[in-house]
Amino acid sequence: MTCFPFHKGEKNDEPKATKSTSVRSSTSISMSTDHEVRRSGSEFNSQNASDISTESSAKTSFTSLQQRPSNLKVFTFSELKSATKNFSRSLMIGEGGFGGVYRGVIRSTEDPHKKIDIAVKQLSRRGLQGHKEWVTEVNVLGVVEHENLVKLVGYCAEDDERGIQRLLIYEYMPNRSVQDHLTNRFETPLSWSTRLRIAQDAARGLAYLHEGMEFQIIFRDFKSSNILLDEQWNAKLSDFGLARLGPSDGLSHVSTAVVGTIGYAAPEYIQTGRLTAKSDVWSYGVFLYELITGRRPLDRNRPKNEQKLLEWIRPHLSDVKKFQLILDPRLEGKYTLKSAQKLAAVANKCLVRQIKTRPKMSEILDMVNRIVEAAETGSPQPPIKSSTPRDAPEESKRKRLKTMFVDPIIGENRRLVWQKWRPKLVRTS
Repeated sequence: MTCFPFHKGEKNDEPKATKSTSVRSSTSISMSTDHEVRRSGSEFNSQNASDISTESSAKTSFTSLQQRPSNLKVFTFSELKSATKNFSRSLMIGEGGFGGVYRGVIRSTEDPHKKIDIAVKQLSRRGLQGHKEWVTEVNVLGVVEHENLVKLVGYCAEDDERGIQRLLIYEYMPNRSVQDHLTNRFETPLSWSTRLRIAQDAARGLAYLHEGMEFQIIFRDFKSSNILLDEQWNAKLSDFGLARLGPSDGLSHVSTAVVGTIGYAAPEYIQTGRLTAKSDVWSYGVFLYELITGRRPLDRNRPKNEQKLLEWIRPHLSDVKKFQLILDPRLEGKYTLKSAQKLAAVANKCLVRQIKTRPKMSEILDMVNRIVEAAETGSPQPPIKSSTPRDAPEESKRKRLKTMFVDPIIGENRRLVWQKWRPKLVRTS
């Protein structure tokens, strides 16, 4: 079985695809051709894997986006040192293979008396790992703007006697990532209504990337740690370093080196390297089960039969009592069971192995919108207890279970049907 360079930590710390890059001007970032990629890869980092492309590199890079107008501010390194108190460890809010992320403060360009909180991502100077991702983020977030995408304020690109300085400056997201809240790092868990809104915001962000512009962007690294929460608990997608332009000229997919995070990547992408927007749809389905269960897709700290989320939930989807057992216990019963069932039904649609059968993100967003609307008109209810007598005939029980899972929103056979998909696991060692 082939092994691929997946994330094994919370941040982007796996070997990444790299191309030689240069800064042509303060607002224009350029990328090299595939030939230059293969030639220069070993010069940068022997662990980096070059992209595999069966089409022109122009179809999978973001070079064309640099011609679009950009509102990004170009910062000097000294400005960012001052904003972060010389990159003080006390202000570090994240760390990964790319380097560290620091909280900082700058003055507003519109009102010098007003201070703005920012997050500064500093690329590690120990090598060029992550340099391509830095370029991609500037090219993408410099021209793409949406309420459910983290805003890129500006960047810094300086080369001097101190070495290479590459930094990205984002709006500050005070409530950290969704993963932080699902992994017991905060005493108060996310409420069920907040989780539904997060599912809605994330779907809205992906739908915009896939279908909201004249070009398509495939996120390729959709996961709970890349979904950040602002002061009002609005969810925004972040970290576009692995993003790719979608296929064009009638092509069905983009061929790339396989990168991503264990537990999130779609099986067809793992097996073939063929990337489509439906790969993000699969990842979104996994994320929905994270919101439902409060568990990670892969957790080695749990008992062996509970380490892989998609395997663990499988036997719990056939009956309402078992289904309740997978709901996050930190919710303490404060949820609407019907909306949880409907959200699981959406997740199952995303996790269908046949690519063409998976819905588009706009269709998924429509389903999630209706789930949220229905939940907001009602109120959280305690788990439903089955009233079926213990001695009732088996046929009667089956009919009752089928009725419990009828879903007027999701459609098709209107039940939580696990049999539609079979997650194929990939060895990583």
